[in-house]
Amino acid sequence: MTTGPLGSADPIDSVVFGAAGFIGRSLVAELLRQRRRVAAAVRGPGDRLTAWLAAREVDTSGLTVVTADITVPGLGIEGLEDLEQVRDVYNTAARFAFGLSVEEARSANVTGALNVVDWAAARPGLRRLVHISGYRVSGGPVDYRGEGAYEASKKEADGAVRVRARELGVPLTIANPCTVIGPGQFVGLASMVEDLWRGRLPALPGGPDIFLPVVDGDYFARFMAALPVHEETAGKAYWVLDDETPNLPELVGLIAGHLGVPAPRLSVPLRVVRRLPRALTGTDPETLSFISADRYDTAPALEFAERAGLRMPPVGETLRRWADDLVGARFGRGLPPRGPYGFRGVAGSMTWVTGERENPEYVLLHGLPVDADSWEGVRDRLGAPVLAADLPGLGRSAPARSLDDWTADLLAPVRTRPVLVGHSLGCGPALRYAAAHPERVAAVVLVAPAFLQAPSGRLSRSGAAVPMLRGMSRERLGRSLGLPADAITDLRRPGAARRVIGAMRTAHAVREELHWLLDRIEVPVTIVAGSKDPTTGNRPFTEIEGAGHHPQLTHPEELARVLRAVGERAHPEPSRSARG
Repeated sequence: MTTGPLGSADPIDSVVFGAAGFIGRSLVAELLRQRRRVAAAVRGPGDRLTAWLAAREVDTSGLTVVTADITVPGLGIEGLEDLEQVRDVYNTAARFAFGLSVEEARSANVTGALNVVDWAAARPGLRRLVHISGYRVSGGPVDYRGEGAYEASKKEADGAVRVRARELGVPLTIANPCTVIGPGQFVGLASMVEDLWRGRLPALPGGPDIFLPVVDGDYFARFMAALPVHEETAGKAYWVLDDETPNLPELVGLIAGHLGVPAPRLSVPLRVVRRLPRALTGTDPETLSFISADRYDTAPALEFAERAGLRMPPVGETLRRWADDLVGARFGRGLPPRGPYGFRGVAGSMTWVTGERENPEYVLLHGLPVDADSWEGVRDRLGAPVLAADLPGLGRSAPARSLDDWTADLLAPVRTRPVLVGHSLGCGPALRYAAAHPERVAAVVLVAPAFLQAPSGRLSRSGAAVPMLRGMSRERLGRSLGLPADAITDLRRPGAARRVIGAMRTAHAVREELHWLLDRIEVPVTIVAGSKDPTTGNRPFTEIEGAGHHPQLTHPEELARVLRAVGERAHPEPSRSARG
C-alpha cells in the first residue's frame, strides 16, 4: 500500500474497481485532484496506472493500489482493514471487446458486477455504489445471439445490479455513458476513425440520421466523482452523452476535415450491411447494434451537471483532440509524442505539428522515409523548446500547393530567431527559407543534405518505384535502411508512396539551385554528415563517426551535441523575440 503527505490517519474514502482501465484511471486522477484518498483496485501490477498518473503530473500521495479480481466472491481483497471504512465504491471494471464468448463477457460484466455489489453491501460506512453501465442497456430482452456477448452482458448486468442492490439495501447510482473518448480510447468508434485515416472507409453504414453519441472522458470522470456527493442521485440512473454530437456523416466529415483526408460520400443501408460478409465490409457484426438513430433522455444528467457546476467542452473540440490522440499513438500501436501535438492548418495543409509553435529555439524538418517523430531522441537531449512538423504530403500531413509557402506559414507564428535544422529532403525548405528570411533565423544546420551527396536516383527514376514502396511493410523497409520499423512513415496510406517518390524526384531537380543558395546565404550554416554517408566536394562538414543517413535516429546524442553547440554560438545570450 502507498500512503503519503495526506497522512496515514486519513481513511481511504473511495475505491475504484477497474482502475487501470480507460474510464477507471481518469476517475482515479479526478478523485486524487480533489484531494480524496483513493484505493485503486487493479487485477495485475499497478505500474501501468501509476506511470499514467505520473505522466499527467497527478499527485499520488493519496493513492493506495490494491490487487483485486471482481470475478471471484470477495474480490480477493478480504482482510484489508483500510478498506472497511470506504464510503464510495465505483465499479468501472468491465470487459469491453467484441468477439468475446458468452462466458468471458458474463464473468466480468455480470458476475463481477454482482460481486462488487455484495462487497459494497458489507461496508458499514457506505455512502454510494456507482456502477458504470452502458447507454443501450434498457428495453427488450437480453439476446446474446442477436446482440453479441458484450452488449448483451452489459444489458443483463444493468438489470441484475439494480435487483441485487435493492435486495441488499445498497445505495446505488448508475451512469449510462455512450462512447467515452479521450487519450487511450482505441476501440469502437476509434476503429472507424482508423479506417478513415487509412483510406479504408469507402462508405458509411446506415443513413443520414445515424447517431453515435460521444462524451469527453475528463467530463465523465468529473460527473462520476460528483455523484456520491449529492444525496439526491441515490437510486437514479443517468444517460451521460453529448446531445450535440453530430449525426454520423457529419461526425466523420468533421474528423476527416481535421485529419486532411477525404470523407466517404456514400452510405449503405444497415439491412444491406448485415447481409454482406465481414471480409467485404470490414465491420464486426457486434458493432452494428450500436448503429442507430435512437435518442436518449439526457435531461436528468444535464440538470445534475448544472447543479454540480459541470460543463461539457464543445463536442467539435473533443472530437478533433481525440483524433489527434489516435493518430499520435498510431491507434494504440505506439506512444503519443511528448508535449503539444496535433493537426494544424498550415498553408492549406492539415499539418502534423509537435512542440513549441511560438518560441522554439530549434525548428526541425525531417527527410525520407521518416516523419517528425524521428527527431524525438534529439529533442529529448536538446533541453530547449523545439518545433517539428511532418512535411506536407509526407508522414501524417496532407499535401500543400507549395513547400516554400508551407515553410513560411509554419514559421509565421514563431517569435524567436531559431536554429533551423533540415535533414536530407528537409534541407531544401530550410535553406530556401533562411535565404529568403535571414532576419528570422539565427543559424542553419543541414543534416545529411541530399543535394551535397552523390545522387542515387535509381528508386526515384524507376517506374515500379511507387508499387514497390507501397507493397513494402515498415519492417521490411526499416531492415533495408538499417532503421527501426517504428521510425518509418506509413507508406501504405493512399498516395503516400507516390508522394515520397515525387519528393525524391523534386529533390534531384533542385540540386543546382541549393548549391547556388548555399554559396550566397547570409545565415551561418553548419553541415553534418555521418562517416558512413559523407558529403561530396570540398565543403567542410561535421562528421558523426559510425552514423549513416539518419544520425538523428542512430546517434541522437552526438547530433544533439552538435545542435547545442550551434545554438550556443547563435544565442550567446537568452533568445529575444525577433519581433521585439
